[in-house]
Amino acid sequence: MKVKSYLMGQWLTGAGEGVPVQDAATLEVLAHVTSEGLPLKEAVAWGREVGGKALLGMGFQERGRRLRALAQYLSERKEELYRLYATTGGTRRDAWYDVDGGIGVLFTYSSLARTLPEGNLLPEEENLPLSKDFSFQGRHLLGPKGGITVQINAFNFPVWGLLEKFAPAFLAGVPTLAKAATPTAHVAEEVVRLMLESGLLPEGSLQFVAGSLGDALEALDHRDSVYFTGSKATADRLRRHPAFLERGALFNAETDSLNAAILGEKAGEEEVERLAREIAQELSIKTGQRCTAIRRVLVPQGRLEVLLEATRKHLEGLKLGDPREEGVDLGPLASLGQKEEVERAVEALLAAGARVYWQHPGRRDGAFFPPTLLLAEDPWAETLHQVEPFGPVATFFPYRDREEALRLARLGGGMLAATLATPDPEESRFYLLGLSGEVGRLHILNRFNAHSSTGHGSPLPRLLHGGPGRAGSGEELGGLLSVKRHLARLALQADPHTLQALTGEYARGAEKPASIHPFRKYYEELEIGETLWTHRRTVTEADIALFAHLSWDHFYAHTDEIAAQKSLFGKRVAHGYFVLSAAAGLFVDPAPGPVLANYGLEGLRFTEPVGIGDTLQARLTVKAKRPRDEKSGVVEWAVEVVNQEGKTVAAYTILTLVARKPTDALPSGQTHFGASS
Repeated sequence: MKVKSYLMGQWLTGAGEGVPVQDAATLEVLAHVTSEGLPLKEAVAWGREVGGKALLGMGFQERGRRLRALAQYLSERKEELYRLYATTGGTRRDAWYDVDGGIGVLFTYSSLARTLPEGNLLPEEENLPLSKDFSFQGRHLLGPKGGITVQINAFNFPVWGLLEKFAPAFLAGVPTLAKAATPTAHVAEEVVRLMLESGLLPEGSLQFVAGSLGDALEALDHRDSVYFTGSKATADRLRRHPAFLERGALFNAETDSLNAAILGEKAGEEEVERLAREIAQELSIKTGQRCTAIRRVLVPQGRLEVLLEATRKHLEGLKLGDPREEGVDLGPLASLGQKEEVERAVEALLAAGARVYWQHPGRRDGAFFPPTLLLAEDPWAETLHQVEPFGPVATFFPYRDREEALRLARLGGGMLAATLATPDPEESRFYLLGLSGEVGRLHILNRFNAHSSTGHGSPLPRLLHGGPGRAGSGEELGGLLSVKRHLARLALQADPHTLQALTGEYARGAEKPASIHPFRKYYEELEIGETLWTHRRTVTEADIALFAHLSWDHFYAHTDEIAAQKSLFGKRVAHGYFVLSAAAGLFVDPAPGPVLANYGLEGLRFTEPVGIGDTLQARLTVKAKRPRDEKSGVVEWAVEVVNQEGKTVAAYTILTLVARKPTDALPSGQTHFGASS
């Protein structure tokens, strides 16, 4: 059997014998992996053309709905992946991190899509006036590059690694060509089969290659990107490819690093115990085969033995074995080759001055490697901070003071993640400032958060995953940060009408007078820029006194005539929130209608004082809108409150839920999200 690739709309088998894939526990040959003779260069162009057009025919909102449906589809079939996962050496807990973690990324990005516009352009910041009369304006926005992303995944997370790269690319409208790592390519193939069988992905949006990329990189140019996870050596070699150096393709790397855990000087007994548990967990999950796993542990020299012993106690009761057997906590490493690499790394650390403090007495045959704690009593040998055993191995180092601990942590040359165990904010601030250029994610662990912490080694979809230096200097996940990295940022300059039409958001100077009150319109009927000027209201002394009584806000500027005369206003003024309330009274249509609820308020600014006798008028403009579900959408309204001199006294954005048209009012065969299936 050969693991197949999915290219240009069909499953293909590479030529030649290929590389064998073995069951990590039994060493049985499961399949062979080869991409020899496959049209990889052609697949890049085909993906751009076919997949790119199909994805951009949807828009952010529809792609987000597809991601949610895909997550649900995979959730219903994850047991198929769990059964196959055991062949990689992973336990059911390991599979949960990989399979359920990957599905969770799809759910997260589907939720983020609800905050995005309906089309394929993502405006940033606010419009910038470039002329006094607002006839010429500018705005930054993000748009499609028209390229493809090649995603090179590592062996340790065949599911999560694929889905965490695919989800933001898909949401951004960028087609994916995913390359699996050979030892676990058979699992990645099954994931891709399920994704394609769902019928949710348009043709060309996902292609898959098992084996080498061949000449695929030769087809990349400035529109394209490569997202790589793997070793630093491979990343450094790829960076030198002409696709990046000459043609301008984006190269994003996330590489394994010597991540540190630091026991702070202010740590108490609870922090010691919690950190010991964290280290043991990092060595046992995926048998230590995580790029974020703890590799170095920095400990005040007087507490070294205490933390070592506490960690040993958490590890010594674990059972090594075939993950299909009952009661097994750790499986083997992913392959014999991986075990050999770990053994070589440990030998290098021992030669540099470390010694074995403790090693689990469990299985060592085949691809099994037992959890191992090393101790480097002289912590300054560079090799100790440069060689990484990618398995269940951690090296403990003593330090004399926190300045020394910081210097030791920096010897790693860049980390994906670091943990600091301390309850002390001042100690946390010292390491935050000292490590901000050394690590992509700093996890502070203490007695206050240990019960709810997600752990040292677990990247979260809404937080940045990546790190400087040796860690690859890349950025993945981070919520919308990763979506934006797949888009092109440009400055758009135009008249307000064109700007509004292109961005789908209100530009001052492109107002359209409302023929009826906008609150009488359904979501679909509201037009961007539609504007209502209200009637006027004059503020009286009674208004201010009554609002003070109602709100219990008796601040002197509103209620004390003598003190108010000495204030920066020089007189009594109305409450800011009275102005806000009065404006709502001016622009709200009170009768029942499509507007369902006030959803929130953003960007409120009071720009001029309002005194007794001032006359207020409000301008209500449809600023932006996005669908929420089949029944309602979110509409943003720009509100400007002016006085009798035309000066703006308050400006803000309100958000409302507005009902969508009843489905029986839509054309036959249509739903709010397009043609019915």
